[in-house]
Amino acid sequence: MRAVRTAYGPHPDQFVELTLPAVAGPAPVVVVLHGGFWRAAYGVELARPLAADLAAAGFAAVAVEYRRVGSGGGWPVTLEDVAAALDRLPELPGSGRLDLADVAVVGHSAGGHLAAWAAGRDRLPGGAPGAAPRVRVAAAVMQAGVLDLERAAAQRLGDGAVQDLLGAEPQQSPERYAAADPVRLVPPGIDVLCVHGTGDTTVPAEQSTRYAEAAAAQGVHVDVRLVPGDHMVLIDPAGEPWALVRDWLQSRAGGSRGGSTLGP
Repeated sequence: MRAVRTAYGPHPDQFVELTLPAVAGPAPVVVVLHGGFWRAAYGVELARPLAADLAAAGFAAVAVEYRRVGSGGGWPVTLEDVAAALDRLPELPGSGRLDLADVAVVGHSAGGHLAAWAAGRDRLPGGAPGAAPRVRVAAAVMQAGVLDLERAAAQRLGDGAVQDLLGAEPQQSPERYAAADPVRLVPPGIDVLCVHGTGDTTVPAEQSTRYAEAAAAQGVHVDVRLVPGDHMVLIDPAGEPWALVRDWLQSRAGGSRGGSTLGP
């Protein structure tokens, strides 16, 4: 299996890498959004091992690169890039192999924020960055996601990474936080999983539990799994926390296909 890169914009960091599974026919899609506190020091290399593992399991895996703080990103560019990457899926080379009715997003850390935000784009008001999605998300997995931006800003997670992303404190620009904060954009009617390490000191597990509580207050169920380990254990493709994510994705995709089996 070979990843094929396609640009979705003119900037060097605006591209996706699609890896198709060996099995024939349309495959469920998983879009992988890497973390790194939205900063340029971290890139798509964090997503590639997970995308390769998903393709081996029978998914069409899409690793996304996007502009980050320090490389032309920040508000609203980073969000607009993620939206553009998702909405470009129907035009990718090999798009005939993509089941665009079954698109899941998976993200770790800041990528978890972007995955949750992408899943909730339907709830954005007209004119907001990323509003009116062309491709809708059917499932979302957030691995140690930054899901409550106001709380993360108050705690200065990542030495003020949220403030760097949005260019302001919450009280200075409440409209930006309203348009970017997953706890305010909980998507109804899709499958949602949060996985978080109990030993995570980079993004506390309360980020996942607060998101689930916000969802429950809106009548939306979020499956939260707290697992042993730190922040980075979740993206080890050979680790149990990642196997949990892969199995969850396979279970729901198989169910949406009337019990068909993915993977070898």
